[in-house]
Amino acid sequence: MLGSVAINFVNIIGRYFFGMSIPWAEEIMLFLMVGCVFTGCCAVAWEGRQLRMDVVVSMLPAKVRDLLTVLSELALIAVAGAVSVFAWPVISQLAAFDERSQAANFPLVIPQAMIPLGYALMALLVAVRLLTRRQTGAGGRDAPHA
Repeated sequence: MLGSVAINFVNIIGRYFFGMSIPWAEEIMLFLMVGCVFTGCCAVAWEGRQLRMDVVVSMLPAKVRDLLTVLSELALIAVAGAVSVFAWPVISQLAAFDERSQAANFPLVIPQAMIPLGYALMALLVAVRLLTRRQTGAGGRDAPHA
């Protein structure tokens, strides 16, 4: 995120004070933002703060609510894993053909790989959180908050 802000700052100074901008700035800032989003989603998933439609679920008894929470997290793991697996052939083709961005001549495999990598890490972190919560919950202790 800091890299994107720095590029934007330099681009603004160049544009308004020197009459010239960096031609590849917008493209690289977009790639950096993609990286931030898909690595940031891992932290959100680890903390269990992903978007949920839980108005009705919150009114259910605790045991049913806990079951539905586990089922929704298992669904998240399955979908995130599927996205990672299905995206991999595209990533492989981008690397094989050495596809590059137009303005910055940057290898597209890098920002595109952030998507399945972020989803795979998200699935892994949610699975670890589920497993550690179960292990610590069985001993009568509260689940750790990351």
